[in-house]
Amino acid sequence: MTDPIRILLVDDQPLFRGAIAALLAEQPDMVVVGEAENGLIAVERANALHPDLVIMDVEMPVMNGVEATRLIREQVMDVKLVMLTVSDADEHVFDALRNGAHGYLLKDLRPDQLYDMIRSVMRDETPISPGVAGRLIQDLGSPREVTWTGPAPQEQAVTRRELEILRLVADGLSNKEIGRKLSITEGTVKNHVHNALEKLHMDNRIQAAAYVIRHGLGRPDQERPRHS
Repeated sequence: MTDPIRILLVDDQPLFRGAIAALLAEQPDMVVVGEAENGLIAVERANALHPDLVIMDVEMPVMNGVEATRLIREQVMDVKLVMLTVSDADEHVFDALRNGAHGYLLKDLRPDQLYDMIRSVMRDETPISPGVAGRLIQDLGSPREVTWTGPAPQEQAVTRRELEILRLVADGLSNKEIGRKLSITEGTVKNHVHNALEKLHMDNRIQAAAYVIRHGLGRPDQERPRHS
């Protein structure tokens, strides 16, 4: 039997943390290993507990979730972080993803949606609440988009297939949906995404998709991959 997903809950509202913990306790493949009421304590407990996943609020006293996400990503290996918040402000979404968050969810999710999102992030996908995702993808292609740092696009050896898959990621498709569309396995999609992230020196799928959209990569008249 596969080990359960070890989760650290971070939220400044004890009642909300308790409610989420109770929901997750009903899932045989999930276990809450710790809780924290602000970002500073979250960093300490992430270092001590080494959870698989941190579910993080954004607006908290002492240290907010965006800063805590940055520090945890720097200090704790192989941990995934998902924001779970009431805030859908654009700056919070971009800052969280730029600091290494693997997903951004709003607290209006149903329990079954939360479970699905948790499992999807452990499959190396980037769960984004639908309302946020639509606006995020729109903003990524707009002139006021926040750019991601990294080497220039022409310096990357990203393949045509990787660019094709990143365009579908930007359309909001999951690995399974991309595999079905391209008639390849879900595992193959995952490998392509992983390789593209390494080449682009980025932390998550949304960052890479933003980079592709921003620079017009992957379009037939602009593709310049070094390898096919």
